[in-house]
Amino acid sequence: MSELLGPVLVLVFTLSQAFRDVYFSSAFQKFDFFAVILLAFTLSTMIFAIVALVRSPGDFRKLRGQGGTMLAAQITTALAWSSFFFALTQIDPSVVNAIHCAMGPLVVVVLGAFGISLAQRTAPTPLERVGYIGMALSVVCLWVVVLGGYSGLAVKSTGATAAGLALLAVSGTSITLSLLYCKRLQDNGVGADALTTVRYGGLILFAAAVVFLRDRPTGIETFGEAATLAAAALLLIVFPLYALQVGIGRLTPLTANVVRALGPVFVFVLEQFDGRIQYSLPVLVCILIYSASVIVCNLARGWRDTPQPAVSVSR
Repeated sequence: MSELLGPVLVLVFTLSQAFRDVYFSSAFQKFDFFAVILLAFTLSTMIFAIVALVRSPGDFRKLRGQGGTMLAAQITTALAWSSFFFALTQIDPSVVNAIHCAMGPLVVVVLGAFGISLAQRTAPTPLERVGYIGMALSVVCLWVVVLGGYSGLAVKSTGATAAGLALLAVSGTSITLSLLYCKRLQDNGVGADALTTVRYGGLILFAAAVVFLRDRPTGIETFGEAATLAAAALLLIVFPLYALQVGIGRLTPLTANVVRALGPVFVFVLEQFDGRIQYSLPVLVCILIYSASVIVCNLARGWRDTPQPAVSVSR
């Protein structure tokens, strides 16, 4: 059963992110997403700091001498979430999720092709390459669908929508690099509790600076609204991220990203219950192409990694 824990935890994250994206896409129409970031990740840091101090205080000592990797994880995490949440204010959640997730496997493969040790070291098979081409094609098609006004949400501002699409490339790339840096720390013995405590420091500082330095209301006017957002942040962001952090420690980077890439299907189904978002056949087709490409990559990698039985030769 222990070998199934990693995939199950990553799948839990994948399912929960569908609720996260649809809920916060709606919430961001009223609340400042930087205020939500500040609330969610400050809570995350406080909770897991206490947990880490109780369960594994020695893990903080293991961070000594790894300042460069930890800083890189914080910077890439801050870039990823800031870019992702901005895109979610402008674009259909299923499109946001698909493009964001697609960048994960694609970035890992590109890094591997250039021989960067942070990524996978084995070259993809021809069948895997077909899958990656399908993923890239689905991203390009989703750009065309969104900018052409054929997605589930009307384009309010072409400039803002284009910026959101561009930032999804940043978010997908950054979160992939962040997870790879975090996996490097985990491989050096840092537990998920301590890692979750220190990972979001840069994001919290950036969000706090934006919220407190600019002259714009956050939209959070009552204690009840703050409590609701805090609960949603814990259930849909903080705890699933912890599950993902534990899960990727038990998986190869590519496998973790491929499992996560199933998320757009769940988001598309769930967003049909959001009155703001219309059913879009072009978006569905693009997501199905994307999902099929992910399945191809899964099958190809599974076939490649399965040991072949030895062939005995009788004499």
